[in-house]
Amino acid sequence: MRILLSNDDGINGHGLKVLEKIARTLSDDVWIVAPELDQSGSSHSLTLRDPLRIREVSPKKFAVSGTPTDCVMMAVSHILKDKRPDLVLSGVNYGSNMAEDVTYSGTIAAAFEGALLNIRSIAFSINIQHEHPAKWATAEHFGPDILKKLAETPMDKNVIFNVNFPDTIVSSVKGIRITTQGHRSGDDNIIACKDPRGRPYFWIGAGLYRYAPCPTALEPGTDLEAIHSGYISITPLSLNLTHEQTLNSLKGSFEL
Repeated sequence: MRILLSNDDGINGHGLKVLEKIARTLSDDVWIVAPELDQSGSSHSLTLRDPLRIREVSPKKFAVSGTPTDCVMMAVSHILKDKRPDLVLSGVNYGSNMAEDVTYSGTIAAAFEGALLNIRSIAFSINIQHEHPAKWATAEHFGPDILKKLAETPMDKNVIFNVNFPDTIVSSVKGIRITTQGHRSGDDNIIACKDPRGRPYFWIGAGLYRYAPCPTALEPGTDLEAIHSGYISITPLSLNLTHEQTLNSLKGSFEL
């Protein structure tokens, strides 16, 4: 089995090293194609106005001067054109990708690009508290068994698996839950500051998310509730964003 790894934290991200360890429990044919620099929050963007450059870091490991989507596209169409990967893994992201975060995430986007190319794809992320080190050992411990099971699980086209690990040590993980995408408020997501000369500036994504502001944030069965309760969350996500109920309503209003 040929496995392609990517991420949005960049070629030097620690989570990529963790992901490689997880991937090598399934196969020795592991390739890494990741962004040269941190691309967090890049979503499913492509580099269209600048040339892309590829740097070979070591055998089977390449850095691309672009987004996670660029990386997967270049890997499949160029670097691995002799033999396409059987599996695309993205992460392990430094920070969770749950609820609305999945729409911003370059980690999720790399997996979605794999799905668009008809390759089974899985995204891995770990929840963190910025004042404490990430519990990478939790991902290393549970990741291999989760990967093995998800690699064998039947799935529809254009669907990926989104795996989030809780911010807790191995012995405190309560189990695994299959979840839906949750919802939370981003009201505290912009931080206003002043530089040394008193000029205002703003930082998006600097604040710690809270679970309380949105009434449905801890709705049972969601990724947010699972992680908050100390469980690993696995959520199937689809590239098809069509809202079926509204679709039927519109047909009744417009199709005469």
